[in-house]
Amino acid sequence: MREIAVFGGSAHPALTAEICSYLAVPQRPVLLKRFANDCLEVQLQSNCRERDVFLIQPLVRPVQEHLIELLLMADAARGASAARVTAVIPHYAYARSDKKDAPRISIGGRLIADLLVTAGVNRVLTLNLHSPQVHGFFSVPVDHLHALRELASHFRQRDLSNAVVVSPDLGYAKSAAAFARRLGLPVAAGAKERISDAEVHITAIIGDVAGRDVIVLDDEISRGTTVFELLDRLRDEGARSVAVACTHGLFADNALDKLAGTADVTEIVCTNSAPIHAEHPKLTVLSVGPALAEAISRIHNGESVSALFD
Repeated sequence: MREIAVFGGSAHPALTAEICSYLAVPQRPVLLKRFANDCLEVQLQSNCRERDVFLIQPLVRPVQEHLIELLLMADAARGASAARVTAVIPHYAYARSDKKDAPRISIGGRLIADLLVTAGVNRVLTLNLHSPQVHGFFSVPVDHLHALRELASHFRQRDLSNAVVVSPDLGYAKSAAAFARRLGLPVAAGAKERISDAEVHITAIIGDVAGRDVIVLDDEISRGTTVFELLDRLRDEGARSVAVACTHGLFADNALDKLAGTADVTEIVCTNSAPIHAEHPKLTVLSVGPALAEAISRIHNGESVSALFD
């Protein structure tokens, strides 16, 4: 069997180290240079010839820098005669750019997928894409994981006798329902209209939340615009308490402190798909390193990745 070779970009070295530790393989070194004209150069400092190469790089701030770094890593691996190049992208930032909802705008999710394939990526391993259709933007195989197992394991330790799972919008209701089934809970959803990146309106909550302990489940929290709007509606509907859970905790514009400072928010739970640079007593960060490592192992050994969800 071909030897496995794992390289990590600069976006999330802690997650790369955790994955390599779980796999019991060394992390191969990467040399990143920046020239005087601000161009980047990447050198993979380990043999890639006929290796099964995995490049670990979430697309997090600064997204464009980390994207170019990943593209250069893929090109370097292909040029070094790697047998296969798999991009492990725990957070695929451009997944939100999945449709043309205004004239003359780009569909970034598809464009980035094309760039990755052009750079030499043969396979993609990612986590909780914002929109399922982004999966279809790729012309190479995509293994699309979710973090519902990790999040459900965490909340099983809580008293859920009076709990309900709430999706911020109908688009994420299917995942929220799957999460609720894991916990044996009812599910509700917000009726949301997005006005802009910084403004949303939630006109109603579809489902019963009065007097209940709410678990809000979303794929990503960036500014927290949707969550704050949902909190207002949950207060109007008489929810007793709120725990907020998501896969990708980006927490831009001081969103974590603002959310943690909200009295009726009892807990904030996310994964380490993106690096978390802040701490707060209300924040719990769950690791997706073992799940990604197991998926990498299964891909390398030609085993089923979907079995991870059984």
